[in-house]
Amino acid sequence: MNRTSTPHILVVDDDPAIRELVVEYLNDHDMRASAAASGREMFERFDDESIDLVVLDLKLPGEDGLQLARSLRERATVPIVLLTGRNEEADRVMGLELGADDYVTKPFSPRELLARLRAVLRRYQVQATLPERDHTRRAFRFSGWELNLRTRRLLAPDGHSVELSNGEFSLLSALCHAPQRVLSRDQLLSMSRLHEAEVYDRTIDVQIRRLRLKIEPDQSHPVLIVTERGAGYRLASEVETLY
Repeated sequence: MNRTSTPHILVVDDDPAIRELVVEYLNDHDMRASAAASGREMFERFDDESIDLVVLDLKLPGEDGLQLARSLRERATVPIVLLTGRNEEADRVMGLELGADDYVTKPFSPRELLARLRAVLRRYQVQATLPERDHTRRAFRFSGWELNLRTRRLLAPDGHSVELSNGEFSLLSALCHAPQRVLSRDQLLSMSRLHEAEVYDRTIDVQIRRLRLKIEPDQSHPVLIVTERGAGYRLASEVETLY
């Protein structure tokens, strides 16, 4: 992604009114936007220009939007935000599973779309500052706890197994990868790849509260997952890596 200049957003939609509205609004709000009316035009743009994010309508006439999203993800690591109908939940879920970063349902306000684009771009921009993951790791140990990355099990200091949701496991794993380091909500979203019905920074706060209920002796005075006010969260423990 081009981090030194105005981000270039490509809007892919067959409706000329939507293309004009979105492009004009983004251009007026510190972004450079251009448009394509089809998947073919989208890929032609990729051949000729540097694109930082794609807004892709899943219901292009005569084209499979999910297949376009899949092909785009295979071709580039560019962020993808989907435009979907209000009743297209299955397509939204499939799109996120294929690697899309967020979605906006029609009809939408340009202001909401802009906020979501900025949030997605922000997460990609912090990606370069994140610790690189070593996939040979088997488990993490911290303060008597053991998080097994292969079985996705968390063992308490007394040896009993603590059940974690997918989101809780991903978030705890992210914290263990960067022990005693303050991680912002954007960094934690990027590292844990949390995708829920609505993706906001506050998603992290909910997962943190749930994790604390399971691992903190006293959730009201956390000693393991510590809040750094105004900055993010930190795993305040030494972490041993098991291979």
